[in-house]
Amino acid sequence: MATKKRTVVEKEDVVVKFVGDSGDGMQLIGSMFSDTAALAGNDLATFPDYPAEIRAPHNTVAGVSGFQVRFGSKKIFTSGDMCDLIVCMNPASLKSNLKWAKKGAILIVDKDTFDEKAIEKAGYKSDPLEDGSLKDYKVLAIPITSLTKEGVKNVDVDNKTADKSKNMFSLGVVYYIFNRKLDITFHLFEVKFKKRPIIIELNKAALQAGYDFAADFDEIDTTYEVPKAKMLKGKYRNITGNTATAWGLLAASERSGRQLFLGSYPITPATEILMELVKHKSLGAKVFQAEDEIAGICSAIGASFAGSMAVTTTSGPGLSLKSEAIGLAVMTELPLVIVNVQRGGPSTGLPTKSEQSDLMQALFGRNGEAPVIVISASTPANCFYYAYEAAKLSLEHMTPAILLTEGYLGFGSELFRIPKTSDLPEIHPPLANENDKNYKPYLRDPETLVRQWAVPGTEGLRHRIGGLEKENIIGNISTDPDNHQLMTDLRSEKVERIANVIPEQDVFGDKEGDLLVVSWGSTYGAILDAVKEMQKQGKKVSHAHFHYILPLPKNTADIFKGFKNIIVPELNAGQFVNWLRMRHPKFNYQQFNKVKGLPFIVSELVEKFNQVLKED
Repeated sequence: MATKKRTVVEKEDVVVKFVGDSGDGMQLIGSMFSDTAALAGNDLATFPDYPAEIRAPHNTVAGVSGFQVRFGSKKIFTSGDMCDLIVCMNPASLKSNLKWAKKGAILIVDKDTFDEKAIEKAGYKSDPLEDGSLKDYKVLAIPITSLTKEGVKNVDVDNKTADKSKNMFSLGVVYYIFNRKLDITFHLFEVKFKKRPIIIELNKAALQAGYDFAADFDEIDTTYEVPKAKMLKGKYRNITGNTATAWGLLAASERSGRQLFLGSYPITPATEILMELVKHKSLGAKVFQAEDEIAGICSAIGASFAGSMAVTTTSGPGLSLKSEAIGLAVMTELPLVIVNVQRGGPSTGLPTKSEQSDLMQALFGRNGEAPVIVISASTPANCFYYAYEAAKLSLEHMTPAILLTEGYLGFGSELFRIPKTSDLPEIHPPLANENDKNYKPYLRDPETLVRQWAVPGTEGLRHRIGGLEKENIIGNISTDPDNHQLMTDLRSEKVERIANVIPEQDVFGDKEGDLLVVSWGSTYGAILDAVKEMQKQGKKVSHAHFHYILPLPKNTADIFKGFKNIIVPELNAGQFVNWLRMRHPKFNYQQFNKVKGLPFIVSELVEKFNQVLKED
């Protein structure tokens, strides 16, 4: 094989997207490209973009599946705005994703798929490869399908199976363009397909064929190098938010000495947490796949009563179904972690699209006065730490905690530096001691208002709790109005006092200025990059990202006082901003809302923030 001499350009970071029809294997090659970048020493963030429709018609825009990865030699906070390179496996994928290509971006297209029928089905009036509409891009029109079949002709598989490996051919082309070695992915094949050696051989042949073709392809005149990122020493792994959540729960179980019990029902995009925990029975995890959402949470409440660290996982529609049982856990004052991986709503219309859609449901979605702890994660990796924190707060304060993540976090991934469990904060559940002769089920710690947790079967700690209002201290059923008022106030105040133990809110930037950008959840990375960009321009803009929502940090109002303007961007119609208006009404909040099932991009945030400063 002769290799042309080409210009090599060094880049600080690059955004690549793989798009094609459902079944073209875009998620697989996107994941493999990400793993290769991670093992090569780059920092990264990914964004899998699944089609909202189940089994959408072949070659239609509705059926396009994508995987975006941003990798670089610096700390990466988002999966990127506009793409430097897009692999398009059919006309529909080009049609739906061209808007995300930078001017001058490389477009790798499988020209074998650009027949008249597929072009028309995608919504084109003419062939975009011929009509001049792509003149602003570097188009590499490659007969990927036919070249793949030629490249794997010596592998003993049928034509249909050979055709499925065209995603690996395209990945080989991308590897050449970014000077990536093939051996890492060869090893990944051997691990992933170890029980199917013929598939290992097929994928290796297709990947090599794509790489070799690119090496001799005259239209590739430049390749790119992305140096290693400077990172703290340690063991790293490319991890999705759902996997990180599962690991955080396992770590909390180990640190607290309470066996983990998950009672759950599969629901997109939260199912992978259940699937990950099933793998870890050796660590003591017990996983019960219930027949529905209500059975899932009720089994978890039963496990909590029995002394386990109980968890249930779901998404927005499932949280609705669990609402009555959450009220039961509030009244019985039992620890329970509810993980809600938010999706576009009202569902089931957008089950794979990310949205900050359930904050109000988490705060108020129960009958009666039933406050719970509400916290949120902000990156795929810190899903680990906030799952751990949700478990710690719930166990130590004997009240349910809702952890809000999002589809963008659950399915997305980033590099995660794996901590030692022994380095994580200690967890001390308030377990009642069998030697405590004065035990009463609702006798409380005077400082935290937390009741003790008596595990059934412990000698001398027989007690009564249940689904009706309890008499203070004793725990007998009570219908006394004054007692109901007292117990309602105590449960609410117990949650509010958690503000005494959570960290104070921090601010990125100056503590005073012209504009404070307030955020929560997955908007963290895009907003941080936007604020950094404005600070470089000399603008007096700062950023406060909230992980603790109920209760809010104690210094929230003190921070807000330092700024002329406050804006709250959210991927909903304004849920967190309205919560802030309720809790801290004297401040004037502006909103910036997006409800498209897509994350914010940095450029739209910068434009909005500049508009606010200009109006001021």
